[in-house]
Amino acid sequence: MLLPLDTLAERALQDFEARNAAREQALTHARHLVRACARAIQAVHREDFEAARRFLQTGQELAQRLRTDLADYPDLFYAGYTQDALKEYAEANIVYSLIAGHPLPMPDDLQVPTNTYLRGLAEAVGELRRHTLNILRHGYSERAETMLAYMDEIYGLLIMMDYPDAITGGLRRLTDIARSLIERTRGDVTLSLRLQEVETLLRDWRQQQGD
Repeated sequence: MLLPLDTLAERALQDFEARNAAREQALTHARHLVRACARAIQAVHREDFEAARRFLQTGQELAQRLRTDLADYPDLFYAGYTQDALKEYAEANIVYSLIAGHPLPMPDDLQVPTNTYLRGLAEAVGELRRHTLNILRHGYSERAETMLAYMDEIYGLLIMMDYPDAITGGLRRLTDIARSLIERTRGDVTLSLRLQEVETLLRDWRQQQGD
């Protein structure tokens, strides 16, 4: 008796063909999503918030395409490249919201898994540092302190997530990186404040000498 392998082969080929097509399409959407998010963050740092919103809208549409196209393939949806793209999407939205002064979006708002969102939150610390340094180029300001406070709050949340990397998706390493960035930023902000205090003292002294 021959085994019914012809039927199995046909079904397997159809399944693999469909899965491969879904994977290829997801890879394309993921690349475009990462690119849109990078451009959104660039626009935020230029304080071109209108452009940032346009790129984030494009990102939202691409993220939805990923969710829809991979609805029947959860293993592909939770694959590294897909979740990395959604992490970038979360990061871009977080950076935009904090710098533009909008409420912080939550995972449900962005429709991304919690561990993916938290990785995006951790990586947002680097962009907040970049924004803080841009502020300090023009001298100390309370806005730099606000950015540092955001970074501290994020870190306070991240260190509570003491779970294996298999659960968090490698969050511990990103948390360690965030801590290092925060400490460096704290030093930069403190130095800027002290320089401003010295400049104020010198200005006051010169005014007194002039009198």
